[in-house]
Amino acid sequence: MHPTRVRVHGPVRTAVAVALLVPLAVACSANPAPATADAGTAGKDGDRPVTVTVTPTGRQAPAGKPVKVTAAAGRLTSVTVTDAEGRRLAGKVAADGRTWLSERRAVPGTAYTVTAATRSQGGTEGTSRASFATAPADKINKVDWRPGAGATVGIAQPISLVFDHPVENRAEVEKQLKVTTSNGTGGSWGWMRDWSGKDRVDWRPRDYWKPGTKVTLNAELNGTDSGDGGWFVRDYTTTFTIGARQIVKVDLDNHHLTLLRDGRTVRRVPVSGGTPGGDKRSWRGTAVLMAKEGTINMNSETVGLGDAYDKMVDYSMRLTWSGMYAHAAPWNARYLGNANRSSGCIGMSSADAAWFYGQVRAGDPFEITGKDTKGVVAPSNGFGQWNLPWADWQRLSALR
Repeated sequence: MHPTRVRVHGPVRTAVAVALLVPLAVACSANPAPATADAGTAGKDGDRPVTVTVTPTGRQAPAGKPVKVTAAAGRLTSVTVTDAEGRRLAGKVAADGRTWLSERRAVPGTAYTVTAATRSQGGTEGTSRASFATAPADKINKVDWRPGAGATVGIAQPISLVFDHPVENRAEVEKQLKVTTSNGTGGSWGWMRDWSGKDRVDWRPRDYWKPGTKVTLNAELNGTDSGDGGWFVRDYTTTFTIGARQIVKVDLDNHHLTLLRDGRTVRRVPVSGGTPGGDKRSWRGTAVLMAKEGTINMNSETVGLGDAYDKMVDYSMRLTWSGMYAHAAPWNARYLGNANRSSGCIGMSSADAAWFYGQVRAGDPFEITGKDTKGVVAPSNGFGQWNLPWADWQRLSALR
């Protein structure tokens, strides 16, 4: 009688006829146990034994590669790969039964157990087992993302991921980012340097979202190597919904903003924009409402304007990382509706700001026009990617 044989790439081990699985007690920070293998049920007389090979192998196996199980002189009927906490690594047996390949990569600092059910050419069924463990990550990369799970956002809200450390392997990372929508909306990722100096990748559709669209991001990054920035050791997911079609038109030349909802004017509000002729000018183009921050302290020194102001400001709505807001500006009452005399923000009366603050939501676009501005909002200055033509935005993908 012939046993099912198991091979694990590395030092040759003799298969035994008793199913023996060495217990694993390996934490992410501990040294993984060495790979082990045992034989399955013996075959019939004259039946050639099935040999099963597993890669990777060893106690310090490289992470970031799929697990592969191969059968010789027989077929794999099923394969199960689990980590020390019982979580499965999904995969499929090939049509010819010769190989099984995991859908995801092996994760750093993790012990895996492989159980393969086999059938020999003579029809004998058996079970083969092996184990291996991956080397721990020497550096871990993490992600901060927007919008948050369960949010309802405006029609210009992108998906935005900012990484703790640089991402060299951008194409590999982008392949793991899966966006699904309730109505088949397509889009593209674009890489940039965030205002904070960190690497960032955003996803936007070609045009503004359709209201009611449900969007899900599955960032299947666990086990992906970002390069010198380190490994990702978890997945990220967020689901959000697109709210009403609201657009804020800001006309700095005529000193007013208009809230449009579903194409209809809801209200027009007198405003005062940035002072012409210098660094206090406002930005133009499309800026996306990033957050409603309420009452905050605004200090001109934080945006490079010296000691021009230091005050508490009500109904503050952030439009850029560089410090442009829409907010209440009662100190500029005489200029509202007739002159631009702010330090770059879009100011309005306290009553108008209170009303407006209650109407808008994060993700609403502010389409700003004006002759004397300091330029178009850059893609990384908040969510300025709508200022790029679609073809230019697509070119920022690492997969094009």
